[in-house]
Amino acid sequence: MVFVFFVTSKVNFELKTNHSFFYCLGRYCFKNTFFSKICDTRAIINWVDIENEYYKLLKECLKKRENTQVKKLNEEFEDVKKLLEQYLIEEVEEKYILSVSDNVSDIFKKKNYDHKEAERFLKELQSVDSKIYEAKIQNPLLTGTAFKIDTIKFLNFNYTSLLSTSILNLEKNIFKEIQIHGKLNDPNNKVNFGFGDEMDDDYGAIEKKDDNEYLKNIKSFAYLNTSNYKKTIDFLELDKFQVYIMGHSCGLSDRILLNKIFEHKNCCSIKIYYHKNGDNDNYTDIAQNISRHFNKKEMMRERIVNKTLCEPLPQTQLPLK
Repeated sequence: MVFVFFVTSKVNFELKTNHSFFYCLGRYCFKNTFFSKICDTRAIINWVDIENEYYKLLKECLKKRENTQVKKLNEEFEDVKKLLEQYLIEEVEEKYILSVSDNVSDIFKKKNYDHKEAERFLKELQSVDSKIYEAKIQNPLLTGTAFKIDTIKFLNFNYTSLLSTSILNLEKNIFKEIQIHGKLNDPNNKVNFGFGDEMDDDYGAIEKKDDNEYLKNIKSFAYLNTSNYKKTIDFLELDKFQVYIMGHSCGLSDRILLNKIFEHKNCCSIKIYYHKNGDNDNYTDIAQNISRHFNKKEMMRERIVNKTLCEPLPQTQLPLK
């Protein structure tokens, strides 16, 4: 049995705490129309919302006969990407000690299960194959040995070194990371910030435009610059796996990759670690987002772990350096 973890924390707090800026937009003269647009859009909460806004504007460019508008959009989007990288380097990497809290690390360091823990684990694996269950779980428990996870793979959507630092001292033959969307200051794994929903109804029209300018910020092509996507697919083929969602919104901008994982024949179930704030939480929001990545809705209902077996994601307060 193997695990896949989605781990990301795209510093959403900064987007949420800068609302005072939005009330003063009239004082500024924007040279970048795209930046002005996302600043003026109150629905921009997460980084995925910026990617979605880009795709929305990209589709509007299809209506134009010339490609001057899409070129301008891509140039402005590139400027915003550079600002994002600059922000993450100067305001996150250089200011904070990047390591998750013990409460979070205890979740993904878990690789051995006693009888009681394994029973709960089985309930999460709603669509597990009976032969896999017998060989990997039931037999070890009957013989008195602990059920053990073979490999824990972190599919990391974060651009920072937060996860790399957090798993640095763990067993490297068990705990492995793929920083799928790139890493800050790494020319061999550049930041991949764009849109990745090739299943969208309008994507075919973009391809038929026969102009590569329209495909410039589609994530699939950036995946081809590294071996990360291939490593991810190879991992999925190894054995049955469970997906842990930790901090990922599961928005449409990653749909082509998430669909591949969620509907894969080896995926047993998808467990959501949700954010809780008082009496409110976002379990249902994430479950609804996940549903959009499924073409087979019955499979979706079988694979998403119900809320009674899920739990809130402990929050990490990063200390300043």
